[in-house]
Amino acid sequence: LCRGLLGPRGTSQSCWHPVSLMFVVGHMSSGLWFELSTMPTCNVAAATGHTVVLVDQTEDLLAKSKKGIEESLRKVAKKKFAENPKAGDEFVEKTLSSISTSTDAASVVHSTDLVVEAIVENLKVKSEVFTRLDKFASEHTIFASNTSSLQITNIANATTRQDRFAGLHFFNPVPLMKLVEVIKTPMTSQKTYESLIDFTKALGKHPVSCKDTPGFIVNRLLVPYLLEAVRLYERGDASKEDIDTAMKLGAGYPMGPFELLDYVGLDTTKFIMDGWYEMDAKNPLFQPIPSLNKLVAENKLGKKTGEGYYKYK
Repeated sequence: LCRGLLGPRGTSQSCWHPVSLMFVVGHMSSGLWFELSTMPTCNVAAATGHTVVLVDQTEDLLAKSKKGIEESLRKVAKKKFAENPKAGDEFVEKTLSSISTSTDAASVVHSTDLVVEAIVENLKVKSEVFTRLDKFASEHTIFASNTSSLQITNIANATTRQDRFAGLHFFNPVPLMKLVEVIKTPMTSQKTYESLIDFTKALGKHPVSCKDTPGFIVNRLLVPYLLEAVRLYERGDASKEDIDTAMKLGAGYPMGPFELLDYVGLDTTKFIMDGWYEMDAKNPLFQPIPSLNKLVAENKLGKKTGEGYYKYK
């Protein structure tokens, strides 16, 4: 990783900082994860001096991505530089200058230090992408997946660099949330792991370590909590409004479980739950949720569609 020993500004560092990053994204039909995670993550990386290349399937999708990135940056700048708009404009322009786009992943990856994938949560699709990138990437390049539900080992098996493969799971909203889960598989080298810890710290984030277990840390605890809230509601034990109020006022949570479900996307939660159910169908925490399945079937996915457990204007 000798190239990685150069800091984001090209200066020698004791910690590893990738000089160039490639974010591989895919425009999902829902668009929520793409909007909430990928663009702000690119922003944070570029704003901390890293050279970022955003890769997608078409120029139209990349143009939409770049526009979204700029809009996100201007929101950040408006708050960060409220008393100095000129400095805010300079911040936006400087950050945007560190972000380029491409539809040709193969031509970009050979000179990239770190690849962060944030495409649709589908093992076959992710594996195909990484298999192709693996053929063109330099020997030192580290691969990371931003998956929130799939096992990293299963994705890494599609490559010849299992020792340079790990999970890098960011949380929404990325500019505000300090946490990043760094997931180490049995094959991930200590050097790769330490490099990703250094990288997340360079982004101003707080990394936590986790083995390659379903849901890692946060989702493994969060999703069963959300599902238990729905079961409580389905049994008629309490209204969804009272459950949300109770958890906000009683537990100090910023959102109640139903508000959070609608924010994350009911399809996303169902996808995670279905995957866990396939792995362990006897686990009572992973049993199907009738109301959730019904809402997803009706395309009532939460805030992004205007209706989920609540209705949105």
